[in-house]
Amino acid sequence: MQSVTRAIGGSALRSGARFTSQTSLKTAYRWNSSSAAPVKKSFSKWAFFKGAVKFGTVAFIGYGAYEMYEHRHPTAQTEYDPSKKTIVVLGSGWASTSFLKAVDTDEYNVVVVSPRNYFLFTPLLPSCTVGTVDVRSIVEPIRFITRHKSRAVKVYEAECTDIDPDNKVITIVDNSDVKGTKDESTISYDYLVIGVGAQNQTFGIKGVQEYGCFLKEVWDAQKIRNKLMDCIETAGFPGQSPEEVERLLHMTIVGGGPSGIEYAAELHDFLMDDLSTWYPDLAGKIKITLVEALPNVLPAFSKQLIDYTESTFKEQNITIHTKTMVKEVREKEIVVQRPDGSNESIPYGLLVWATGNTSRPLIRDLMNKFPESQTARRGLAVDDWLRLEGSESIFALGDATATKYAPTAQVAAQQGKYLARLFHQMTVRDQLESQVATVPEEERAKKERKLQKAKDLKPFQYSHQGSLCYVGSDKAIADLPFGPGSVSSGGVMTYAFWRSAYISNLFSGRNRSLVITDWLKKNILGRDISRE
Repeated sequence: MQSVTRAIGGSALRSGARFTSQTSLKTAYRWNSSSAAPVKKSFSKWAFFKGAVKFGTVAFIGYGAYEMYEHRHPTAQTEYDPSKKTIVVLGSGWASTSFLKAVDTDEYNVVVVSPRNYFLFTPLLPSCTVGTVDVRSIVEPIRFITRHKSRAVKVYEAECTDIDPDNKVITIVDNSDVKGTKDESTISYDYLVIGVGAQNQTFGIKGVQEYGCFLKEVWDAQKIRNKLMDCIETAGFPGQSPEEVERLLHMTIVGGGPSGIEYAAELHDFLMDDLSTWYPDLAGKIKITLVEALPNVLPAFSKQLIDYTESTFKEQNITIHTKTMVKEVREKEIVVQRPDGSNESIPYGLLVWATGNTSRPLIRDLMNKFPESQTARRGLAVDDWLRLEGSESIFALGDATATKYAPTAQVAAQQGKYLARLFHQMTVRDQLESQVATVPEEERAKKERKLQKAKDLKPFQYSHQGSLCYVGSDKAIADLPFGPGSVSSGGVMTYAFWRSAYISNLFSGRNRSLVITDWLKKNILGRDISRE
């Protein structure tokens, strides 16, 4: 009995000892856990990258939403002020639109006259001819720009038919299909800004206007698209002879500048990506030929990029005829003169004419009113401040002028921004001139120094930002300034840069979102092959 009791007691003692020991260990663990410093997490580059991407995405969406809201809800504008001088702007192209975006309407009344009520982003126009981008995606209504100015801007969709520089009056005509009781009017101006651009150069070659398709306006792209699909559908008509099928499926481009090269490239992509799928019996018979009168295409680019373009076109089975001049355009063929002087007929189904610019009738008429100062044949002669030679109140910019700069969108856009700054400086100058006569004597010297500075109007200086061109098969070329020289590149990575550059140069977030959506639709769903 005692042994049993001792056994039970010993067991209880041992149990108590174990309990006490376990309790002490748990208490010690809790104390050590609570008193020990927390372990620092190691820096994770991946976590940082994910956080940065999330933050950037949210910021991008937020900014886009804000920009869209601001675009859709313009603020109230002040009305026309008779005490302010009036600037009349002719045109809605690169030069005029850049000027409109930058000009301060608190300082001037502004009137816009243009036969089209929108701005067209011309660098992407070749993409519209085959459905890569929709034409609506690259147009920006002028009122989307003018409605966001501080003072109301009058916009008239009309064509200027006459400029009276002596009386500072222009005549405008409504050329729309729908007319009211009055379709002609006059507008007075204090300053006239001419940015009407140029028209297509045909060099007086017979048949170009009748049978060629130009690539300058929205309706040009639509016409090319419709005629392209007509040629393909007609080639598939029952009983068509092999010779006629070959003619119909021969797409010919005249002009080896950026517009002609990019159209040929877009047409090749359309053929390979879409027509080969939906027209398998005809796609292999389609031929693309480019005709250029100069010794090589893309004369404004470096020799390295010219060679790259020509080799890329050779891989894409695009035929290039250089040193070949078009002598005549007929309904179904063009007559060309080869380098050896011989003439040859080239049958075609579609002819795209992309050879350059010439002055519009309005510009030629204005030049005739200044016979002594306006002697250039290419366009209006202007001074270093873009003021028309022979006039103090008329300014001209863009393709309407004859300057030492190339007739490009880049030049026109910079001229528009410069002219807006010049008008602001002219306002400051006029204000200081009126103040100098009224301020006290002790302040007059300070005002006169400011006036002298304001009178120092800086001339226009062009800053070349580089040249880009798409050459097909998701490849592009770039000639970019770098220090005293330039950097040339070509390939897929340059194509990515080409896309980003064009997106950044679009005039609004609306255009950017539409063009990006079009590119995504093309990659996912393909191009639309229906007629418009």
